[in-house]
Amino acid sequence: MSLDKISTQLGGTHTKVPPVESWNPPYCGEIDIQIKANGDWFYGGSVIKRLPLVKLFASVLIKEVNSDVAEHFLVTPVEKVKIQVDDAPFLLTQWRWFDADEKIMQVSTNLDDEFLLDAEHPLTVTESGDLYVTVRRNLLAKVHRNVYYQWADIAQEVETKNGTELILSSADCQFSLGIL
Repeated sequence: MSLDKISTQLGGTHTKVPPVESWNPPYCGEIDIQIKANGDWFYGGSVIKRLPLVKLFASVLIKEVNSDVAEHFLVTPVEKVKIQVDDAPFLLTQWRWFDADEKIMQVSTNLDDEFLLDAEHPLTVTESGDLYVTVRRNLLAKVHRNVYYQWADIAQEVETKNGTELILSSADCQFSLGIL
């Protein structure tokens, strides 16, 4: 399996996010693609420098969870190949207020996915304190440290049964940044 072959199979895909849920190709093994924790994509140990190619692969990325083990795959209409993801496949790198009232937050990833921080794209905190936002198809973006500090600056301190939490509000949803 080569990058060129996968890229060719997806060449006719013109939608931003192809309907991979409707594709049911056979599993064809693993390919030496790795998404590092910093968001860099590697093939054969070398960084993939062509951003349009990375975005194309990201558009057909899925995550499957079996027995609490998460595996990531690239899916084309004719084959499904497993890749390695060190942490999350995306990084949440930017945010801005979507509205003048500062009640709805728009966020974006390192691969230019843009969406609202809301019930469909929630913010979650792990036991270790890392923050993640659901991008699509159960795929996560880890919140970049700079974004976290900006959010911590605008979050409200709220007393809860767990202690004082930093709460961020967007789209009529309340999200915890963690306990102080």
